Amino acid sequence: MNKNTLKNIVSPLLEWFGENARSMPWRSDPTPYKVWISEIMLQQTRVEAGRSYFLRWVEALPDVEALANVEESKLMKLWEGLGYYNRARNLKKAAGVVMEQYSGKIPETFEQLLSLPGIGPYTAGAIGSIAFQLPVPAVDGNVLRVVARVTGDRSDIRSEAVKRFYSESIASIMPSHRPGDFNQALMELGALVCIPNGMPRCDLCPLAGQCIAHMKKVTAEIPSKRKKPDRTITERTIFVLKIGSCILLRKREDKGLLAGQWELPGTDRLLSEDELEPLLESWGYRIRSMEELPPSRHIFSHVEWRMKAYKIEAEASFLKEDDAIWICADQERLSHEIALPSAFNAYRPSFF
Repeated sequence: MNKNTLKNIVSPLLEWFGENARSMPWRSDPTPYKVWISEIMLQQTRVEAGRSYFLRWVEALPDVEALANVEESKLMKLWEGLGYYNRARNLKKAAGVVMEQYSGKIPETFEQLLSLPGIGPYTAGAIGSIAFQLPVPAVDGNVLRVVARVTGDRSDIRSEAVKRFYSESIASIMPSHRPGDFNQALMELGALVCIPNGMPRCDLCPLAGQCIAHMKKVTAEIPSKRKKPDRTITERTIFVLKIGSCILLRKREDKGLLAGQWELPGTDRLLSEDELEPLLESWGYRIRSMEELPPSRHIFSHVEWRMKAYKIEAEASFLKEDDAIWICADQERLSHEIALPSAFNAYRPSFF
């Protein structure tokens, strides 16, 4: 890629952004805290969905101190549905560091931001440029795609070396007077115009006249990406286990997928009906009635769960349940206090 190709994108891109930037609550008041929270939330979430989560979050946790002191259960409930729950835990850890080491004030240098738990080069660049006007790049997938197409570069954008080179290239043209707007303009162009998985809207693009991929009609071929590894398929048997009006939730281990989250009890394999009774008896429950529920699946980034499920009416427990709770006809508590991952959403209608 020739870095000189990028020199002429700054002015038209900033002009386009000034006219087309979407209105977002974190843009109207870009405090360091709000920029940080929004950037972490939007890493795996569409802007339209993230907006309501963001507003709910800043109402409940308006500043670093509130985040540092929030109880785990409330933290997880605020994050429920966003997935990748370690992101929320890292937010709390980082808030603790900010309180202890920076007197509650989010640090203002790229290096200090990068040292906080859960903050990588992209997030540090976004916070630094938008909240503190530091001339540092913030390179996400949208930015990689825009730069690859404008320069006609066919390098693999999943390569760390390529990402570093793109970051250096963007840093070399970063406008010192509007670095935050420039980073956001690149992201916005990639989200709204230079879109993936389809035809980019080149007729709306302020860079079309200098975009090599557009002029050569190869936008469908750029950017290049190596094939992602196939997802691991995990077949699970899930139980909506009830005693009277109560359902059982268990807490997952503190490591691995959905670490420390509440879940419906189950097994990491498909069970036949003949295997259900002995298993549940080994847990301390006797089956009174059983109903097979529709199967469902849930896709994580690298794992796909394929679930077979049963609604079980059981007799009282004979064994103590470790790391478990019973929720008794209390939809309000489940809605507002207990964070249940979206992987189990298909079975919520059968709870009460």
